[in-house]
Amino acid sequence: MKAVWYNDVGPAAQVLHWGERPDPVPADGEVRVRLKTSGVNPSDVKNRSGARGPMTLPFQIPHSDGAGVIDAVGAGVPPSRIGTRVYVWNAAWRRSMGTAAQRVCVPQDQAVPLPDTVDFAEAACLGIPAMTAAHALFSDGDIAGQTVLVTGGAGAVGEIAIQLARWAGAQVITTVSDAAKAEVAHQDGAHAVINYRNEDVVDRVRQTSGGAGVDRVIEVEFGGNLAITRQIIRPGAVIATYGSMAEPTPALPFYPLMFANATIRTLLVYLLAPHERSLVIERLDNAMQAGALRPRIALRCPLEETAKAHLAVESGMMIGNVVIDID
Repeated sequence: MKAVWYNDVGPAAQVLHWGERPDPVPADGEVRVRLKTSGVNPSDVKNRSGARGPMTLPFQIPHSDGAGVIDAVGAGVPPSRIGTRVYVWNAAWRRSMGTAAQRVCVPQDQAVPLPDTVDFAEAACLGIPAMTAAHALFSDGDIAGQTVLVTGGAGAVGEIAIQLARWAGAQVITTVSDAAKAEVAHQDGAHAVINYRNEDVVDRVRQTSGGAGVDRVIEVEFGGNLAITRQIIRPGAVIATYGSMAEPTPALPFYPLMFANATIRTLLVYLLAPHERSLVIERLDNAMQAGALRPRIALRCPLEETAKAHLAVESGMMIGNVVIDID
């Protein structure tokens, strides 16, 4: 099969190789997916660059997300699954075989049936971005009637969080950094969009929420935004956060958070418990069936141009997801 891989960490153009590798064979309980697309996420780029440390495996085919059609099954898997359209998650998590290849083998529950209404490019965004958004939103139950703040509303996770929160019946407020991102957030269904570079976020959130504050924050930058967040949460609020790059070791204002009875929920989508993963998959399937979930694709590249896709993600300039076309 054709694949992209690296044997050492470093710059994309230097360490990524494209060529032939042996076709994988599904083990007991696994399915093999003939991939149509592969999703490129910031975590894939950080792993390849060495930002998360040296390699622990002899080689790595990158990317955890992708979509395609099951073409073979291992022992214990019903043969009827062959020919099923699926999306995959966690393909490269602690494994050498990711989705930047024509085929990948994964445990059967990591190949999720895909509705016919969702194309393979959109499906390549359902692993890390969509599952992160869904778990951040729904890990404490339904959010209908709540006010939700999504920071970074034009990011890959943020835009899906807006779509899902709107679908789930929440009032959605989001923050962005420029007019182009504001337009994207409006298109995704945000009720109020705040440009944090030239607007007072605290005042706008209080105005929009009638002075009550927000019930839930879907937070891309926990430490960097904490001084604002503490002022706009209502009693019992949840801060569900999946990043804190600007301030990785934030000082917690303990008593303001305590007197707000606030919950800080950190999450890493790779490590969801089985019951959490099942709930996330169910939410995403319901949203897709309702036509409420449409990941935005910013760039598509062929497999042999995976280095270009990595550079696009590293640039931080993409509004939407970067997807590799494999077939």
